[in-house]
Amino acid sequence: MPDLEQVYLSDDLFPLFANRLLARSRPEYQAYLSWSGFERGQAPDPIAILGVTAGRRATDQVEVFPCPARGKDGRYQCDFFVHGVRWSAPIALELITTLKPSDALALSHEPDNRQEANAVAVLTAATLDGQHIGDVPRYLCADVLALQALAGTERVSLCVRRVNSDAPLQHRLLCRLSSPWPDSFEPCSGDEHTDRR
Repeated sequence: MPDLEQVYLSDDLFPLFANRLLARSRPEYQAYLSWSGFERGQAPDPIAILGVTAGRRATDQVEVFPCPARGKDGRYQCDFFVHGVRWSAPIALELITTLKPSDALALSHEPDNRQEANAVAVLTAATLDGQHIGDVPRYLCADVLALQALAGTERVSLCVRRVNSDAPLQHRLLCRLSSPWPDSFEPCSGDEHTDRR
């Protein structure tokens, strides 16, 4: 697929995407679906799985994610695994194990981050002293900051969806981001999403 302006059609997932899904024959496949928020026994669309897992692999930096669409309730909502858990302080892993579904988390812009000026940290709620436990995926940071600027920081919420104590670190904490959808907001519209380098 060398032409980025061309539309390519296929009845099956292209290998670039298919190779980013865990094989159904793997013994941990059902656990993998549960970690990602799908019900046991459910056979979700492969694109839906990639939308949550981002198809991350250790061998490259490619991530697959959906451009968020306005929900039926008119809100912005997306699920994602917290990134960077392995680089957080040791206490972060302990705190993650204490979290429960629907627990509120905090978001904190980190403009001094040397790798990403739009970096947004995920923190435990104030009741747990606002401990850094990971980061919002890079592909969502610009959306978070734009939503906070347009809708108000207090109206952009993050909560725990699942804590997967038996999962690899990259699947340890599944969260849900939710916000009003301001009229002037356009998701995935920053330079990091449109750069054709």
